This record gives sequence, C-alpha cells and structure tokens, in this order.
Amino acid sequence: MDFVSIIIPTRNEESFIDNCLKSVLINDYCMDYIEILILDGMSRDHTLEIVNSYISEYPNIKVISNSGKIYPCAINLGVKKSKGDVILILGAHATYKSDYISKCVKYLIELDADNVGGVLKTVGLNTSIIGKAITIVLTSPFGVGNSTFRTGSDKIVEVDTVFGGCYKRNVFDRIGFFNENLISSSDMDFNTRLKKSGGKIYLVPEIIVTYYTRSAFMKFFINNIRNGYWAIYPMRFLDYIPVSLRHFIPLLFMIGVLGGILLSQVSILVFYLFVAVLSIYFVAALLASAKYFKKSIVNVFLLPFLFVVLHLSYGFGSLIALIKVLFSKR
Repeated sequence: MDFVSIIIPTRNEESFIDNCLKSVLINDYCMDYIEILILDGMSRDHTLEIVNSYISEYPNIKVISNSGKIYPCAINLGVKKSKGDVILILGAHATYKSDYISKCVKYLIELDADNVGGVLKTVGLNTSIIGKAITIVLTSPFGVGNSTFRTGSDKIVEVDTVFGGCYKRNVFDRIGFFNENLISSSDMDFNTRLKKSGGKIYLVPEIIVTYYTRSAFMKFFINNIRNGYWAIYPMRFLDYIPVSLRHFIPLLFMIGVLGGILLSQVSILVFYLFVAVLSIYFVAALLASAKYFKKSIVNVFLLPFLFVVLHLSYGFGSLIALIKVLFSKR
C-alpha cells in the first residue's frame, strides 16, 4: 500500500476545516499509511484551535506554519516536509467522499497517471435565489467553458487540470515546484508544465468532491475579477501561456464589448454588427439558462444577467492584467 501525504493549505478557515478534516478521517484508506499536513498561512481566527483539537487522537495530523501565507508556498513547503509516495492536495473549502483517497490512489496506479482528480459537486454557501443561481452559473459549460472538473463527465478523460490533484511524488522531482510568484493560478501553471513534460492528467467521475463556493453576489463579482486577473498576469513571469484557451475567451469578449461601444460611435455598420453579435450572445445565454427556468421563474432574467456578470468581470480582470503585462514587458 502506498503511503499518502495529504496537504491541506489553510488560512482563516474556521468555518470549513472541521468538516473537511472529519471527511478525511472517515476515509476508507488505512490511516497507518496517511499523514495529514495542515499548512497554515498565519490564520487569525480559530482554525488552529480546531485542528489542534484533533491532534491528540490523530497523531498523523501535523501543523506546519506557512509564513509565505499564499497557496503555492503552502504546497511547496508541504511537499518538502512530506514523506509519501503519493502527494494528495486537498482544499479546506470542501468535503470528500469516504472512498476519495483510495480511488485517487487506485486510478493513479491503474491509469499510470501523473495526476488524477475528480468532479466538483458545487454547493453554494448562500441558499437565496441569487445564491442558487450563482451556483448554477459556476457549473454551466456556458459559464465556465470546458472546465471538466466543474461541469462533470460520464467517463474517464484526459484533461489539462483538476481540482486539488493526486500526484506521484516523482512529478515534483521531474518538473520542480509550484511557482511562488503566482498568488493564484499556480496550480494551472504547474499542471501546464506537467503536460508539457509529457505527463498525463486524468479526471475520474467516480471521484467526488463537495465544494462550498462563494454565492453572495459581491463575493462572486470580486472573485471573478481576481480569477480573470490571475489567468493572464502570470505571463509577466513566464515565457509560455500557463492556462488553456477557455481562459482567454472572457478577455476577448470584454475587448469586443469595449471596442464595439467605441467604434459604434463612428460607424453605423459597426453598430449593427455589434448589436447582432450581442444578440447572439444573449440568445445563447437564454438557451443555456432554459433548463433551469422550472426551478424558479426568476431564473429567466437572473441567469442570463449572471452569465454577463461572470464573463465581463472575469474579462475585466484579464484586461487589467494584460495591460500590466504589456507595460512590464516594455
């Protein structure tokens, strides 16, 4: 049986870490072959108190202080401090099915993969009408593109990235560690490097994660800007593109909207073309929303609006990042 090192980055996760740890500790993988490393980014809430309450009963749980605070620093430190043949990265904002660890290890071996992961079952923290609608938007192919770990799959497929990830330890020996310049999107960059080196990443639909997502409108809006920014800004530090094509589509959409508004002032032909393209977009948004109309009649208006907010806010973040990258290159 392979020894598994579980790395859980935390920072002010008092609302989630208890349920996360409980779900890990009731997994069916033998606990004698597991170490759980909590990489805490200087939490100022009760995260550490909650974690420490488990240590007396579960000595395989260890807390490591992550003075760098950010995600890639946590992963790198965790890998260096770990001793497992398998490195399993978990998010504190999630809970895991009882067979999560065993299935990750099973398919890592059977598929001769370098990284495997599962499908997110997204649960909104806000159960209001808008909260439920945001959850729908974040799991829709129209909203998030071909992000298979969010939209799901009915078969095992090779992908460009997965949530968290279950890695063979030798992956880190081959391609190095997470890039600590990248406050966000370091996981996508790492998996891009893994693929470029000939590595294989698989999504397995049997592996299920319940992920608790931001579903208040302002948090949704701000997080989209941040995600869009960090999809593009890594190019300041890299000589390759660390994300897939889908991450550029909102940027092109945003540029198209701004360009259409400006050019429509000087050309009636451009104005009609701009209106036609926007009409196609809104029809597509309505069609993507249609199957959810029975859940709430409000979704007729709410879902298309949230799709627009998602794409424009993500695109706005990407545009700001692109401007910074261009000026930094100069």
